[in-house]
Amino acid sequence: MMIKKSETLSRGGASSLLIAGLVIAVALLAGAYAWSTHNAVPRQTGPLETITFATNTEYVGTCPIIAAREKGYFTNEGISAVIQPYSSGKAAMEAVLQGHATLGTVADIPVMFAGMNDLPVSVIATIFKAEKDHGIVGRRDKGVVTPGSLKGKRIGVTLNTSAHFTLDAFLNLQKLSAKEVTMLNYKPEELPAALAQGEVDAIASWEPYLDTSMSGLGSNGIVFYGQDVYESLYNVVGMRDYIVRHPETIRKILRALAQGEQFCSDSPDAARMLIAAGIKSDVTKLKAAWPSYRFNIVLDQGLILALEDEARWAIKNKLASKSEMPNYLNYIYLDGMQTVMPATVTIIH
Repeated sequence: MMIKKSETLSRGGASSLLIAGLVIAVALLAGAYAWSTHNAVPRQTGPLETITFATNTEYVGTCPIIAAREKGYFTNEGISAVIQPYSSGKAAMEAVLQGHATLGTVADIPVMFAGMNDLPVSVIATIFKAEKDHGIVGRRDKGVVTPGSLKGKRIGVTLNTSAHFTLDAFLNLQKLSAKEVTMLNYKPEELPAALAQGEVDAIASWEPYLDTSMSGLGSNGIVFYGQDVYESLYNVVGMRDYIVRHPETIRKILRALAQGEQFCSDSPDAARMLIAAGIKSDVTKLKAAWPSYRFNIVLDQGLILALEDEARWAIKNKLASKSEMPNYLNYIYLDGMQTVMPATVTIIH
Protein backbone atom coordinates (compact mmCIF):
# COMPACT_ATOMS: atom_id res chain seq x y z
CA MET A 1 0.00 0.00 0.00
CA MET A 2 1.32 3.43 -0.95
CA ILE A 3 1.54 6.08 1.85
CA LYS A 4 1.38 9.60 0.69
CA LYS A 5 4.15 11.95 1.61
CA SER A 6 1.68 14.28 3.41
CA GLU A 7 0.52 11.38 5.62
CA THR A 8 4.12 10.56 6.50
CA LEU A 9 4.78 14.16 7.44
CA SER A 10 1.58 14.26 9.53
CA ARG A 11 2.55 11.13 11.46
CA GLY A 12 6.09 12.42 11.90
CA GLY A 13 4.78 15.72 13.20
CA ALA A 14 2.54 13.96 15.69
CA SER A 15 5.44 11.87 16.95
CA SER A 16 7.55 14.96 17.36
CA LEU A 17 4.83 16.68 19.33
CA LEU A 18 4.43 13.63 21.55
CA ILE A 19 8.16 13.48 22.27
CA ALA A 20 8.29 17.18 22.95
CA GLY A 21 5.36 16.87 25.33
CA LEU A 22 7.07 14.07 27.20
CA VAL A 23 10.27 16.09 27.47
CA ILE A 24 8.37 19.07 28.88
CA ALA A 25 6.49 16.87 31.36
CA VAL A 26 9.72 15.30 32.59
CA ALA A 27 11.29 18.72 32.93
CA LEU A 28 8.31 20.01 34.90
CA LEU A 29 8.40 17.02 37.24
CA ALA A 30 12.12 17.43 37.74
CA GLY A 31 11.63 21.11 38.48
CA ALA A 32 8.84 20.39 40.94
CA TYR A 33 10.98 17.80 42.69
CA ALA A 34 13.91 20.20 42.88
CA TRP A 35 11.63 22.96 44.27
CA SER A 36 10.10 20.69 46.91
CA THR A 37 13.48 19.33 47.88
CA HIS A 38 14.88 22.82 48.21
CA ASN A 39 11.91 24.04 50.32
CA ALA A 40 11.30 20.94 52.42
CA VAL A 41 12.42 20.95 56.02
CA PRO A 42 15.44 18.60 56.08
CA ARG A 43 15.57 15.75 58.56
CA GLN A 44 18.01 16.35 61.37
CA THR A 45 21.32 14.57 60.91
CA GLY A 46 23.47 16.29 63.54
CA PRO A 47 23.19 16.47 67.33
CA LEU A 48 19.78 17.35 68.80
CA GLU A 49 19.11 20.57 70.68
CA THR A 50 17.53 19.88 74.09
CA ILE A 51 14.42 21.89 74.92
CA THR A 52 12.71 21.39 78.28
CA PHE A 53 8.95 21.91 78.43
CA ALA A 54 7.24 22.60 81.77
CA THR A 55 3.71 21.36 81.21
CA ASN A 56 0.68 19.76 82.82
CA THR A 57 0.81 16.22 81.45
CA GLU A 58 -2.60 15.51 83.00
CA TYR A 59 -4.24 18.23 80.91
CA VAL A 60 -5.55 17.33 77.45
CA GLY A 61 -4.34 20.67 76.06
CA THR A 62 -0.80 19.29 76.21
CA CYS A 63 -1.65 16.84 73.40
CA PRO A 64 0.25 18.72 70.64
CA ILE A 65 3.45 18.63 72.70
CA ILE A 66 3.08 14.98 73.69
CA ALA A 67 2.29 14.02 70.09
CA ALA A 68 5.21 16.05 68.70
CA ARG A 69 7.56 14.20 71.02
CA GLU A 70 6.13 10.69 70.72
CA LYS A 71 5.60 10.83 66.94
CA GLY A 72 9.11 12.14 66.27
CA TYR A 73 8.14 15.58 65.00
CA PHE A 74 10.51 17.32 67.41
CA THR A 75 13.31 14.92 66.52
CA ASN A 76 12.83 15.56 62.81
CA GLU A 77 13.33 19.26 63.52
CA GLY A 78 16.52 18.62 65.51
CA ILE A 79 14.88 19.02 68.91
CA SER A 80 15.18 16.66 71.86
CA ALA A 81 12.05 17.44 73.90
CA VAL A 82 12.24 16.86 77.66
CA ILE A 83 8.92 17.16 79.48
CA GLN A 84 8.73 18.27 83.12
CA PRO A 85 5.29 17.58 84.66
CA TYR A 86 3.53 20.31 86.65
CA SER A 87 -0.03 20.46 87.95
CA SER A 88 -0.80 23.99 86.79
CA GLY A 89 0.20 26.67 84.33
CA LYS A 90 1.09 28.85 87.29
CA ALA A 91 3.71 26.30 88.38
CA ALA A 92 4.93 25.86 84.79
CA MET A 93 5.39 29.63 84.45
CA GLU A 94 7.40 29.65 87.67
CA ALA A 95 9.65 26.89 86.29
CA VAL A 96 10.38 29.04 83.22
CA LEU A 97 11.02 32.14 85.31
CA GLN A 98 13.46 30.26 87.55
CA GLY A 99 15.33 28.77 84.59
CA HIS A 100 14.25 25.18 85.27
CA ALA A 101 12.54 24.90 81.86
CA THR A 102 13.09 26.45 78.44
CA LEU A 103 9.40 26.80 77.63
CA GLY A 104 6.17 26.29 79.54
CA THR A 105 2.52 25.72 78.76
CA VAL A 106 0.16 28.09 80.55
CA ALA A 107 -3.36 29.40 80.29
CA ASP A 108 -3.91 33.10 79.72
CA ILE A 109 -4.07 34.02 83.43
CA PRO A 110 -0.34 33.41 84.14
CA VAL A 111 0.49 35.52 81.07
CA MET A 112 -1.77 38.27 82.37
CA PHE A 113 -0.04 38.24 85.77
CA ALA A 114 3.37 38.24 84.07
CA GLY A 115 2.41 41.47 82.35
CA MET A 116 1.00 42.99 85.53
CA ASN A 117 4.24 42.18 87.35
CA ASP A 118 6.64 43.25 84.56
CA LEU A 119 8.05 39.74 84.05
CA PRO A 120 9.99 39.43 80.74
CA VAL A 121 8.17 36.51 79.12
CA SER A 122 6.67 36.05 75.66
CA VAL A 123 3.97 33.84 74.17
CA ILE A 124 5.09 32.10 70.97
CA ALA A 125 1.71 30.47 70.18
CA THR A 126 -1.67 29.41 71.50
CA ILE A 127 -1.98 25.64 71.02
CA PHE A 128 -5.38 24.74 72.50
CA LYS A 129 -8.78 26.25 73.29
CA ALA A 130 -11.67 24.86 75.30
CA GLU A 131 -14.81 26.26 76.90
CA LYS A 132 -15.92 23.34 79.08
CA ASP A 133 -12.80 22.30 80.95
CA HIS A 134 -13.16 24.73 83.87
CA GLY A 135 -15.91 24.63 86.44
CA ILE A 136 -17.11 24.04 89.98
CA VAL A 137 -17.87 20.74 91.74
CA GLY A 138 -19.96 20.83 94.89
CA ARG A 139 -21.26 18.48 97.56
CA ARG A 140 -25.03 18.06 97.62
CA ASP A 141 -24.96 17.12 101.29
CA LYS A 142 -23.46 20.56 102.01
CA GLY A 143 -26.35 22.28 100.30
CA VAL A 144 -24.70 22.88 96.92
CA VAL A 145 -27.56 22.09 94.53
CA THR A 146 -27.75 25.18 92.30
CA PRO A 147 -25.21 27.84 91.26
CA GLY A 148 -26.87 30.33 93.59
CA SER A 149 -26.49 27.97 96.55
CA LEU A 150 -22.73 28.60 96.55
CA LYS A 151 -23.43 31.65 98.71
CA GLY A 152 -21.83 31.24 102.13
CA LYS A 153 -19.95 28.08 101.12
CA ARG A 154 -16.28 27.14 101.59
CA ILE A 155 -14.76 26.80 98.11
CA GLY A 156 -11.35 25.32 97.44
CA VAL A 157 -9.45 26.93 94.57
CA THR A 158 -5.89 27.55 93.41
CA LEU A 159 -5.65 31.32 93.78
CA ASN A 160 -4.34 33.52 90.95
CA THR A 161 -5.07 30.88 88.30
CA SER A 162 -7.66 30.46 85.58
CA ALA A 163 -9.81 28.56 88.09
CA HIS A 164 -9.80 31.60 90.39
CA PHE A 165 -10.85 33.86 87.52
CA THR A 166 -13.58 31.40 86.46
CA LEU A 167 -14.95 31.14 90.00
CA ASP A 168 -15.07 34.92 90.40
CA ALA A 169 -16.81 35.37 87.03
CA PHE A 170 -19.21 32.51 87.78
CA LEU A 171 -20.17 34.06 91.11
CA ASN A 172 -20.77 37.41 89.42
CA LEU A 173 -23.09 35.68 86.97
CA GLN A 174 -25.13 34.53 89.99
CA LYS A 175 -25.08 38.11 91.34
CA LEU A 176 -22.77 36.99 94.13
CA SER A 177 -19.49 38.61 95.14
CA ALA A 178 -16.29 36.89 96.18
CA LYS A 179 -16.90 38.22 99.71
CA GLU A 180 -20.04 36.08 99.96
CA VAL A 181 -18.02 32.83 99.86
CA THR A 182 -14.92 31.64 101.68
CA MET A 183 -12.11 30.85 99.24
CA LEU A 184 -9.47 28.43 100.51
CA ASN A 185 -6.19 28.08 98.62
CA TYR A 186 -5.10 24.57 97.54
CA LYS A 187 -2.74 23.11 94.98
CA PRO A 188 -4.75 21.71 92.04
CA GLU A 189 -3.92 18.10 92.86
CA GLU A 190 -5.08 18.57 96.46
CA LEU A 191 -8.60 19.71 95.57
CA PRO A 192 -10.36 16.35 94.95
CA ALA A 193 -9.25 15.00 98.35
CA ALA A 194 -10.19 18.23 100.15
CA LEU A 195 -13.68 17.99 98.69
CA ALA A 196 -14.05 14.26 99.36
CA GLN A 197 -12.96 14.70 103.00
CA GLY A 198 -15.35 17.59 103.59
CA GLU A 199 -12.68 20.25 104.15
CA VAL A 200 -14.57 22.37 101.62
CA ASP A 201 -18.14 22.41 100.31
CA ALA A 202 -17.10 22.91 96.69
CA ILE A 203 -14.01 23.31 94.52
CA ALA A 204 -13.22 25.42 91.46
CA SER A 205 -10.71 23.86 89.08
CA TRP A 206 -10.16 22.39 85.62
CA GLU A 207 -10.02 18.93 84.07
CA PRO A 208 -9.07 16.28 84.99
CA TYR A 209 -9.61 17.43 88.60
CA LEU A 210 -13.30 18.15 88.01
CA ASP A 211 -13.90 14.62 86.77
CA THR A 212 -11.76 13.11 89.55
CA SER A 213 -13.80 15.01 92.12
CA MET A 214 -17.12 13.96 90.61
CA SER A 215 -16.01 10.33 90.49
CA GLY A 216 -15.07 10.47 94.17
CA LEU A 217 -18.41 11.94 95.23
CA GLY A 218 -20.67 9.85 93.01
CA SER A 219 -24.33 10.84 93.35
CA ASN A 220 -23.39 13.30 96.10
CA GLY A 221 -21.58 15.49 93.57
CA ILE A 222 -22.84 18.20 91.25
CA VAL A 223 -20.84 20.08 88.63
CA PHE A 224 -21.33 23.54 87.10
CA TYR A 225 -19.20 24.22 84.03
CA GLY A 226 -17.84 27.67 83.29
CA GLN A 227 -18.36 27.82 79.53
CA ASP A 228 -20.47 30.96 79.87
CA VAL A 229 -17.75 32.92 81.65
CA TYR A 230 -14.37 31.59 80.55
CA GLU A 231 -12.67 30.10 77.49
CA SER A 232 -9.34 28.45 78.24
CA LEU A 233 -6.51 29.63 75.98
CA TYR A 234 -3.49 27.35 76.39
CA ASN A 235 -0.19 28.96 75.36
CA VAL A 236 3.51 28.21 75.00
CA VAL A 237 5.70 30.79 76.74
CA GLY A 238 9.38 31.39 77.36
CA MET A 239 11.75 34.05 78.58
CA ARG A 240 11.73 36.91 76.10
CA ASP A 241 15.51 37.15 75.87
CA TYR A 242 15.90 33.45 75.04
CA ILE A 243 13.16 33.53 72.39
CA VAL A 244 14.56 36.59 70.64
CA ARG A 245 18.08 35.12 70.60
CA HIS A 246 16.95 31.73 69.20
CA PRO A 247 14.57 32.49 66.31
CA GLU A 248 15.43 29.35 64.31
CA THR A 249 14.87 27.13 67.34
CA ILE A 250 11.46 28.72 67.88
CA ARG A 251 10.56 28.09 64.23
CA LYS A 252 11.55 24.43 64.58
CA ILE A 253 9.41 24.09 67.69
CA LEU A 254 6.43 25.71 66.00
CA ARG A 255 6.70 23.43 62.97
CA ALA A 256 6.79 20.36 65.23
CA LEU A 257 3.84 21.63 67.26
CA ALA A 258 1.84 22.22 64.08
CA GLN A 259 2.31 18.56 63.17
CA GLY A 260 1.41 17.53 66.71
CA GLU A 261 -1.74 19.65 66.56
CA GLN A 262 -2.75 18.04 63.27
CA PHE A 263 -2.29 14.58 64.78
CA CYS A 264 -4.45 15.48 67.81
CA SER A 265 -7.15 16.90 65.53
CA ASP A 266 -7.15 14.30 62.75
CA SER A 267 -6.45 11.13 64.76
CA PRO A 268 -8.46 11.53 67.98
CA ASP A 269 -8.51 7.84 68.92
CA ALA A 270 -4.75 7.51 68.53
CA ALA A 271 -4.19 10.84 70.27
CA ARG A 272 -6.27 9.81 73.27
CA MET A 273 -4.29 6.59 73.58
CA LEU A 274 -1.06 8.57 73.33
CA ILE A 275 -1.90 10.83 76.26
CA ALA A 276 -3.95 8.31 78.28
CA ALA A 277 -1.03 7.64 80.63
CA GLY A 278 -1.18 11.20 81.89
CA ILE A 279 -4.93 11.70 81.84
CA LYS A 280 -6.64 10.47 85.01
CA SER A 281 -10.09 11.15 83.63
CA ASP A 282 -12.45 8.40 82.47
CA VAL A 283 -11.58 7.52 78.85
CA THR A 284 -15.26 7.41 77.85
CA LYS A 285 -15.82 10.91 79.22
CA LEU A 286 -12.64 12.08 77.54
CA LYS A 287 -13.92 10.76 74.21
CA ALA A 288 -17.28 12.45 74.71
CA ALA A 289 -15.62 15.78 75.46
CA TRP A 290 -13.04 15.59 72.64
CA PRO A 291 -15.20 17.27 69.93
CA SER A 292 -15.35 20.42 72.07
CA TYR A 293 -11.55 20.67 72.17
CA ARG A 294 -9.88 22.86 69.57
CA PHE A 295 -6.27 22.08 68.83
CA ASN A 296 -4.99 25.04 66.82
CA ILE A 297 -1.55 26.65 66.60
CA VAL A 298 -2.44 30.33 66.35
CA LEU A 299 -1.80 33.85 67.59
CA ASP A 300 -5.15 35.58 67.41
CA GLN A 301 -6.64 38.82 68.68
CA GLY A 302 -8.80 36.92 71.17
CA LEU A 303 -5.73 36.35 73.33
CA ILE A 304 -5.08 40.10 73.66
CA LEU A 305 -8.74 40.76 74.49
CA ALA A 306 -8.74 38.01 77.13
CA LEU A 307 -5.54 39.30 78.73
CA GLU A 308 -6.93 42.83 78.94
CA ASP A 309 -10.21 41.62 80.44
CA GLU A 310 -8.34 39.55 83.03
CA ALA A 311 -6.02 42.47 83.82
CA ARG A 312 -9.05 44.59 84.67
CA TRP A 313 -10.18 41.81 87.03
CA ALA A 314 -6.75 41.67 88.69
CA ILE A 315 -6.62 45.46 89.11
CA LYS A 316 -10.14 45.61 90.52
CA ASN A 317 -9.36 42.89 93.06
CA LYS A 318 -5.87 44.23 93.87
CA LEU A 319 -4.23 40.94 92.88
CA ALA A 320 -1.16 42.52 91.27
CA SER A 321 1.31 45.25 92.11
CA LYS A 322 0.33 47.51 89.20
CA SER A 323 -2.82 49.56 88.84
CA GLU A 324 -2.42 50.23 85.11
CA MET A 325 -2.87 47.74 82.30
CA PRO A 326 0.32 46.90 80.38
CA ASN A 327 0.54 46.70 76.60
CA TYR A 328 0.18 42.95 76.10
CA LEU A 329 1.63 43.17 72.59
CA ASN A 330 4.96 43.37 74.42
CA TYR A 331 4.31 39.86 75.74
CA ILE A 332 3.70 38.25 72.35
CA TYR A 333 6.48 37.03 70.04
CA LEU A 334 5.09 37.42 66.53
CA ASP A 335 8.10 36.67 64.33
CA GLY A 336 8.03 32.89 64.69
CA MET A 337 4.39 32.37 63.75
CA GLN A 338 4.55 35.03 61.06
CA THR A 339 7.35 33.05 59.42
CA VAL A 340 6.00 29.52 59.91
CA MET A 341 2.22 30.02 59.73
CA PRO A 342 1.48 33.65 58.80
CA ALA A 343 -2.20 33.02 58.02
CA THR A 344 -2.85 32.06 61.66
CA VAL A 345 -1.61 35.39 63.06
CA THR A 346 -4.55 37.80 63.48
CA ILE A 347 -3.25 39.91 66.35
CA ILE A 348 -3.50 43.58 65.44
CA HIS A 349 -0.04 45.14 65.69
